[in-house]
Amino acid sequence: MVSSGAGKSSLRWILGVGFWVQGFRCFPWMAVNFFLKDGLRVDPSTLQLLQNSANIPMVGKPVYGVVSDAVYISGQHRIPYLAIGAFLQAVSWLAIAVLPPSSTSIITISLFLLLSNLGASVVEVANDALVTESENQLNSTSKKSDLFSSSSSSSSSSSSSSGQLQSFAWMSGSIGGILGNLVGGVAISRFSPQTMFLAFGLILVLQFFTTITFNENSLNLPKNPSHGIRKQLSDLSVALRRPEIALSIMWFAVSYAVIPVLMSTMFFYQTQQLGLNSSVIGLSKVFGQAAMLLWSAMYNRRLKHIPPRKLLSAVQVTLAIFMASDALFVKGIYLKMGLPDSVYVVIFSGLQEVLFLFKLLPFSVLMTKLCPPGCEGSLMAFLMSTFALATIVSGYLGVALASYVGISEKDFSGLPTAVIIQAVCTLVPLFLTSWIPGEVEAKKKKAS
Repeated sequence: MVSSGAGKSSLRWILGVGFWVQGFRCFPWMAVNFFLKDGLRVDPSTLQLLQNSANIPMVGKPVYGVVSDAVYISGQHRIPYLAIGAFLQAVSWLAIAVLPPSSTSIITISLFLLLSNLGASVVEVANDALVTESENQLNSTSKKSDLFSSSSSSSSSSSSSSGQLQSFAWMSGSIGGILGNLVGGVAISRFSPQTMFLAFGLILVLQFFTTITFNENSLNLPKNPSHGIRKQLSDLSVALRRPEIALSIMWFAVSYAVIPVLMSTMFFYQTQQLGLNSSVIGLSKVFGQAAMLLWSAMYNRRLKHIPPRKLLSAVQVTLAIFMASDALFVKGIYLKMGLPDSVYVVIFSGLQEVLFLFKLLPFSVLMTKLCPPGCEGSLMAFLMSTFALATIVSGYLGVALASYVGISEKDFSGLPTAVIIQAVCTLVPLFLTSWIPGEVEAKKKKAS
């Protein structure tokens, strides 16, 4: 029998490596952006369409979650799926790396990127389920201890430990993102994109062989008996009929879907119009990932006690302010004030890009508190599926907006108008914040 301490250590190793590698995915994706722009000569709208269409496998996460909850492989239902996902990603990136120039086309690259994101989505589902199961086990243990301790001390202990594993996973992913963007920004100017694809593929091969050395039984996870896919679908349906879960997920999806994202348009504007090189773009993303790392630490220490409705609303308002600031940036007002374009891109554009993701951490913690036992993988997968679908819709809306205002590879005169429309759309979800629970912890205390 494996000790509890050894199980926790193994679990943190698996999650740390898993989230780090997923964070490091920005390394090959930076190469993809420049490869498509400079190698295949795609325009901004085509680049954004390809990027968002490649995320379609992410929409299938509820299916992967239900399967991983219900179908055990050799008595395990998390580790095998981590290995399968790493394997699929390794195959796709290694295939792109060795693809001969005569076979390189937008369709071929898109197919391999779809396979890569399929593997990534399977890994993310398994990782999220591991985090949620472990947090639920910790919360269950805390509730049992409440029977033998005072309410004040037990609630303090539970509050201090809640969300720690999410923060650890988030920080691991952020560190991977920092290294991926930092190395990628330098590597893209010194190595070919294929070399970068090959390097990441080998990292995934290493992750695959590392993952299969662990046995899931050594992780001391809660034992949830498998009742089949039909039972998991039934449990997921019951969970989604809970108003506090359904309405929260609806708000989360709307908060992304209504924003017409102009990410590829801004990428072209920064590299084509302003002439910024890859190192500046890389530093911008590094700054953003560092902000994510700081955000996870701040959330775990100070912000997790703030009601989710208030915290998520604050993030949404901050995002709208940063988007409105972009209008001044593209009009050259900051440059006239003495702020170089490169400095603005590194600091403000880097922060704005990750502000889109700031809501994920507090919302994941909220879902963990509301998630009924036994369908952790299914519910968290459904959440991330709605996130993927919402971002795809957001990306397509961004393409439509760019086309509407007349933005092209050589004409960015309509960009200020598009940015203002984007900022206004970001404020729309604030009128629906009543869908988010106000005081989750307070409700639990009253229920107990």
